[in-house]
Formats: sequence, structure tokens, C-alpha cells
Amino acid sequence: MREVPAEVREVLRDYLPQVTKLFGTTLEAVILYGSAAGGEYLPGRSNINLLMLLSRHEGTHSQRYATLHQRWQKERIVVPLFVTQAELRSSLDLFPLEYLEIQEQHILLTGSDPFPSLTIDLRNLRLQCEQEMRGNLLRLRQRFVEGGGMTEAIGILLPLSLTALLPCLRGLLRLSGRPAERSADAVLKTVQNESGIDTMAFQEVLTLKRGIISPGPMEMPRLFERYTAALQALIDKTSHGSGER
Repeated sequence: MREVPAEVREVLRDYLPQVTKLFGTTLEAVILYGSAAGGEYLPGRSNINLLMLLSRHEGTHSQRYATLHQRWQKERIVVPLFVTQAELRSSLDLFPLEYLEIQEQHILLTGSDPFPSLTIDLRNLRLQCEQEMRGNLLRLRQRFVEGGGMTEAIGILLPLSLTALLPCLRGLLRLSGRPAERSADAVLKTVQNESGIDTMAFQEVLTLKRGIISPGPMEMPRLFERYTAALQALIDKTSHGSGER
């Protein structure tokens, strides 16, 4: 099992006892997923994603956690996914992409792990991947306008878009019968080899996300255009592959 990154482990050391006390016996498991469980956590840049498995939902717990969250969001802990066993199992066909990502790369922090015993139906996976990618592109265009096309706004939007895109790319690889590579670099390389689509713009945004490059005011809009064009090409390819004309 992959180890929890040291920076995340330090945050969770105080966080876990607090949520365990808050939820009491209703808390069945706390699961770490996302970049912190998948080996691509970037200190100071990546969020900490958690799933909390509950025996039941209680309104008072939600209210008390909302207060607690004010402190922990400063440590980059996003609002957890709060689900019961029944909700988890009844929604496997609705969110195959999210649950596959968690099933394949997660770390059990406390409690009993439900994911090894889950069978996730892949029949809706292509549709969800395409839906997510189309929504990604639409939001990207909207927020580009909201940000006035400014370099600073683009520098925030593109890494966020790529973060949301990578699980979709892994989902498409699963559908093609290829292993779902965990490394973002490997995913982009494999997608390019499989689809024939140039993923160089995605790779540039990945280096931007990692803080390796910082394009200037002339280059950033060009990168935005190349990225959106590549995303559109990928969507078109996926639609064609699903039989859409």
C-alpha cells in the first residue's frame, strides 16, 4: 500500500481524532483518495480528498462539521464525500468513474474498507467520461470570459481543468482495455499513442500545474487555445468511438 505523504500525514494526525470524536459510532471508515493516495501529491498545491463512510446521516453532525471545516480547509482538506454503505452500493452505476478512481488508488485511514468487495459496472463509463469532458470544456470557456482572459486567470483555470480531465483519460484507457496508468505523464503518453491526438498542450499544462513553467502574458492565451483545441479533438474522438454521428 502506498504511504501517505509526510505533509498530509502531519495534517491528518490532528484531523482524524477530531472527526472520530465528532461522528462517534456513526463513522465506519475514513478513506484518503486523489493525488495524496495516488503518488502525485504536490505540497502546497494539491488538495486532500477524503471519503467518510457513515452508518447514517445526522443533521447535527453536518452542522458541527461545517464549523470544524472552517479550520481544516486552510490545510487544503476539501469537504469530504459523506456516504452510507447503502448510498455507495446503490450509486455504483451512476458514478463509475469516481468510484473506479477511488477503488484503484486509496488509503484506508481508519475503519473497514468497503472498496475491495465492490463490483463497479462499466456500462455507463464512456458516457460519463464524455459528459465530464464536455462539461469541463464548457466551464473552461465560461470562466475564461469571467476572468477577462487575463494571464493570472488562465494560469488557474488550466491546471484545474487538467486535474478534472485526467480521471476521464484513465477511464477511456480502461474502456480500451489498457491499464489505467497512474502517472499523469504516462496517461498522456498512452492517450496520444492510442488516440493519435497530440497531447502536448496537456503536457504543458501539467508542467504549469507542477510549477515548472510560468508562461508570460503573450504565451498563456496561446496555451489556452492549444489546450481547448486538444480537448475538443479528444471529445470528438470519444463521441465517434461511442457511435455518435
